[in-house]
Amino acid sequence: MKALWHLNKYLLKYKYLLLLGSLFVIVSVIFRVFPAVFIRDSFNAIEEAIKIHQQNLAENAGELTAKLISYGLYIIGATLLQGIFMFFMRQTIIVMSRHIEYDLKNEIFKQYQDLSLSFYRKNNTGDLMNRISEDVSQVRMYIGPAIMYTLNTGVLVIIVIGIMLSVNIKLTLLTLAPLPLLSWLIYRVSEMINIRSHAVQKQLSTISTFSQETFSGIRILKSFTREEENMKEFTAEADKYIEVNEKLYRVNSLFMPLMTLLIGLSTILTIYIGGRLYIAGEISAGNIAEFVYYVGMLTWPVASIGWVTSIVQRASASQERINEFLNTKPEITSNNVLNTPIEGKIEFDHVSFVYPNSGIEALKNVSFSITPGKSLAILGKTGSGKSTIASLIGRLFDVTNGVVKIDDKNIENINLNNLRQEIGYVPQEGFLFSDTIYNNIAFGLDITDDKMVEDAAKNAQIHDNILGFPLKYQTKVGERGVTLSGGQKQRVSIARAIIKNPKILIFDDSFSAVDTETEEKILQNLKTIMTNKTTVIISHRISAIKHCDEIIVLEKGEIIEKGSHDTLIKSNGYYQELYSKQVEESSVTNA
Repeated sequence: MKALWHLNKYLLKYKYLLLLGSLFVIVSVIFRVFPAVFIRDSFNAIEEAIKIHQQNLAENAGELTAKLISYGLYIIGATLLQGIFMFFMRQTIIVMSRHIEYDLKNEIFKQYQDLSLSFYRKNNTGDLMNRISEDVSQVRMYIGPAIMYTLNTGVLVIIVIGIMLSVNIKLTLLTLAPLPLLSWLIYRVSEMINIRSHAVQKQLSTISTFSQETFSGIRILKSFTREEENMKEFTAEADKYIEVNEKLYRVNSLFMPLMTLLIGLSTILTIYIGGRLYIAGEISAGNIAEFVYYVGMLTWPVASIGWVTSIVQRASASQERINEFLNTKPEITSNNVLNTPIEGKIEFDHVSFVYPNSGIEALKNVSFSITPGKSLAILGKTGSGKSTIASLIGRLFDVTNGVVKIDDKNIENINLNNLRQEIGYVPQEGFLFSDTIYNNIAFGLDITDDKMVEDAAKNAQIHDNILGFPLKYQTKVGERGVTLSGGQKQRVSIARAIIKNPKILIFDDSFSAVDTETEEKILQNLKTIMTNKTTVIISHRISAIKHCDEIIVLEKGEIIEKGSHDTLIKSNGYYQELYSKQVEESSVTNA
């Protein structure tokens, strides 16, 4: 239950709904108890009539009929009122649970957005989705039905047992004797439920992750004709899920037979012991009927103990998983709440960086500086640390050693929102959201303007392609931009970055999916845009970076060459060798 304490703040937030629901529970239970009193009086009236009939006083039969009819009407009225207040009870407590479910999902989603990139390197998407959907649903069952039935059971047990004790203490104690045994059994089984609930949720996360990866990589899956093998792997995981679920429900299946047996035993004891007490003259016949009704009333509340226990244990297991992520602290936080204007100067001062999860040293003692309005190109082989530099400029990670400075200030002392708002970043993969082309381009804007969107698309050389689509800018791109080609996705990503008019532009190998002719047109258009902006271009193509003010060449995380295009061509190093190779390949292609 300790994990569920996190929900107390929400219960306090909706305390009026909870209190009103509790009031409706009490009123509903009171009207539920009333019929027992009228049943007792009915039996006593019949017993008295039988005695009178034996004395040949049949003239009182009309009075008996009137009594029984009135008792019947009272029972019907009490039942109707009980049903009305039960409806109100559900309308308050269940509605409260839906509000809390909404708030909890928002809290988790906000936490997901606040967490650093290293968190997403450690956790897979399927598990993240399972915790915000399936786990929250399990928790809602605790907040709603479990609390509602617990309140109902608690109030009912207190009122009913109080009435039973007032009638006959001996009969009450003997009738309820099986209940402590039931409580002990529930205590013993609840721990098993908790352990097996953990296993069920964990395996469900595994299945969610497997499914998500399958759907995301469906093109690769089909191109390698791996559908049958993938189906076998999914079936194996599904079989494991069935196995852990069976173990859980085998435990759950013990509850109902045990409770039915113990409730039946209580009924037998009521009739047997009540009959003996009636013969002894200690209770009336109506009391026996009354007690049988009370035992019947306690059947579902006692039976619900097992069901509620199962819900609570599942909710506790789910909330524990949710708390694991909610209690994770973001590694990257803004250390400055004041607005920090960004001019665009970037400096790396002996920066080294090791990825926290893999332990890979991506950068080693890297130093360079870019003044505002100038451009820097980064060249190197795959894995040389190029994209890591882009991540450090946006402070997606913090350096291991050294200092990254923006406008001569340590990047860790700059308002994080201000920094990222002034960065236009085009990732290597060209990620697009499942939305229209228009909304993808305007993604970084608070206020959209058709002309701004079109100008950005023209500068990214994607405008003409968009006009060729039936719905033009309102064309849906599908999940991850699946309906567009790689080059089109990259150009939409470029348009999305430049429309912000940021102080810093970062292009992370953003021209790799376009041909050299389109690349040249994009670069020509960007020349005007790049004026007065600090620009970082990461590329494998020298044609994309030769115009930059300074070029650095990385190898295994270290700078091996630095200078302008003309300077590096004369150095006869890696840059000159790569340039010659690419010029030769271009000549062959054009021939």
